[in-house]
Amino acid sequence: MTISRQPPEWAPHQAVWIGFPSHAELWEDDFDQARAEVTAFARAVDDGGHGEQVILVAADDASAEVARKLAGARIEIVKAPFGDIWLRDTGPIIVADPEGFGARDFLFNGWGGKYVLDHDDMVGARLADTRGLATKPCPWIFEGGAIDVDGTGLGVTTEQCLLNPNRNPNMTRGDVEWRLHEDLGVSRLLWLGDGLVNDHTDGHVDNLARFIGENRLLVPVSAGPDDPNTNVYVDAARRAAAFGLDVLPMPSPGLVARDGQIVPASYMNFFIGNTTVVMPTYEGAGHEEVAIEVLSEAFPGRTVVGIPADAILTGGGSFHCISQQIPAA
Repeated sequence: MTISRQPPEWAPHQAVWIGFPSHAELWEDDFDQARAEVTAFARAVDDGGHGEQVILVAADDASAEVARKLAGARIEIVKAPFGDIWLRDTGPIIVADPEGFGARDFLFNGWGGKYVLDHDDMVGARLADTRGLATKPCPWIFEGGAIDVDGTGLGVTTEQCLLNPNRNPNMTRGDVEWRLHEDLGVSRLLWLGDGLVNDHTDGHVDNLARFIGENRLLVPVSAGPDDPNTNVYVDAARRAAAFGLDVLPMPSPGLVARDGQIVPASYMNFFIGNTTVVMPTYEGAGHEEVAIEVLSEAFPGRTVVGIPADAILTGGGSFHCISQQIPAA
């Protein structure tokens, strides 16, 4: 029997959906800057027409018009009502089916009930329909940022998120593994422990550990004694090595705070496009030049760029969190 499987992010893309900030009340003073950062991200992935098709998703007509003015003629704009821009979690996950490609549409409860917004539980099916993709409903709560895959059936996630009782309280570890196998073709699953401090997603793995090749996992290393995630990084690297993975180090941005609060800033929230890898940068963070060098060595056929993402981070995530790729045939 042929297994439906989620391709790795570095496999060729037909297009990518990117959420465009559409609700001023959610962003307050950061609204315009968040829109500018999202547009810069979209332009980098488009890469002057050499990258994949970029689709900015706006929640309403007024936001779609702004997106058109900011993005330029090459970037497609679609309107699909959503609560907020985090399409990695609310959008459909595209898998390679025996007949081609199909969409997987999971249940969504606002990251354990923290941020329940209108339309976030429906935008996945709506976006899949705009591409004519057959959609399989997956009747359990799951977010795309909670997993990363290498395309061979190997996946990585965190216990903090997928075993959290605020998601699927009646599901065991074995139940989660079975569902991931059935829905995304994951046959081997590395369980990491906790995610980053103050990550409202309850530890999404795309802020902590990312595959950069088959069986090759990138994990941050502590930036120093004040790095709030030192123990998280050490534990993740230990578990990955014990699992038999090739573990490579990635610099941490270190302690990043806004208004006296630690925020989950991470260089790991990069997006791997067809021609460009886009890594978020943050004001006051360190080691971004080294992080770009690491990604350049990991993806020698692509250009790696760092783009500021401070305003997007006020909403809780970065470039990977607001994007969802559509694999190419």
